[in-house]
Amino acid sequence: MADTVRSGARAAAAGRFELSRLLRVREAGVFIALVVICLFLTFATDGFLTSLNLLNIGRQVSLLGIMAVGMTFVLISGEVDLSVGSTYAFSGLATGMLIVAGWGLLPALAVGLFAGVVIGIINGILSTYGRLPSLIATLGMLSIVRGAALILTNGQPVTVNARNGALPDVLETFSFMGQGYLFSIIPMQLVFFAIIAVLAWLVLSYSNFGFRVYAVGGSAKAARVSGISVNTVKIWAFVLMGLLAAFAGILSLAFLPSGQAGRTGLGLELDVIAATIVGGASLSGGEGTILGTILGVLIIGVMRNGLVLMGVSPFVQELMIGLVIIIAVGIDKWTTRRAV
Repeated sequence: MADTVRSGARAAAAGRFELSRLLRVREAGVFIALVVICLFLTFATDGFLTSLNLLNIGRQVSLLGIMAVGMTFVLISGEVDLSVGSTYAFSGLATGMLIVAGWGLLPALAVGLFAGVVIGIINGILSTYGRLPSLIATLGMLSIVRGAALILTNGQPVTVNARNGALPDVLETFSFMGQGYLFSIIPMQLVFFAIIAVLAWLVLSYSNFGFRVYAVGGSAKAARVSGISVNTVKIWAFVLMGLLAAFAGILSLAFLPSGQAGRTGLGLELDVIAATIVGGASLSGGEGTILGTILGVLIIGVMRNGLVLMGVSPFVQELMIGLVIIIAVGIDKWTTRRAV
């Protein structure tokens, strides 16, 4: 009997330990918050918990999610990228202009994605070898790339359609990328997001590069002593961010085939950073997961969708998203101090 009691006590203690460890995982807290928000909106609105609306949310958060995946790598490495909204606009509009000029889809996509890679390389070099804080370097690039987009388009809207010169077969495939549905149910934007998220999870969790990103963000000095090229890792993180921002911008133009350099992607970097931090990434580096980022993106998307369904003013929506950013950063700093 005594052995049974002791065994039961040990099992209970182990259970409490596992529960407390689970509750300390930041993703668990984010998931609970998401569930609470969803439950509230289910009872507060009529159309939230429907397959149509949920798939609509999935489509709405896909572009934000694709960019947030890239931002996860940058934040874990200990840096930040404020130029993502401008990269999003420049690459998307450049691709659209090439399609309108009669280019094939693959060459136009290649140029748009390459532009994002180049922007990422410049951000990485300025933040590493240039020894500029990434906050300042990418803030400057935000204006430079936005200005380049305005010069490229001469400040005029870019509309991708057959009347403007796009080839019919190219236009059809391009439109399917942004407006199409897999099996006539799942939005293609959501499919792209899912594929990118899975690939990023595999890279971050199981590859040498993922290990090095965490090592560099945790302690650049220790990583350097271990033989890791800190600058190279950070540059690659920026390149990945630039590539994904460019891809998201291209998908955006494929969905809504008209954009203007002065408006497209304006302020998008705030949502991207907010979603990533809400998901558990730290501004101090060394922390963050793809799962957490997905949950953070869903929280931002569900909040926006729910506020629209509830008839809340767009101005109030921006206010609430701002509060989410402040609260998320505050929790990040508070937990970091406690850990120290």
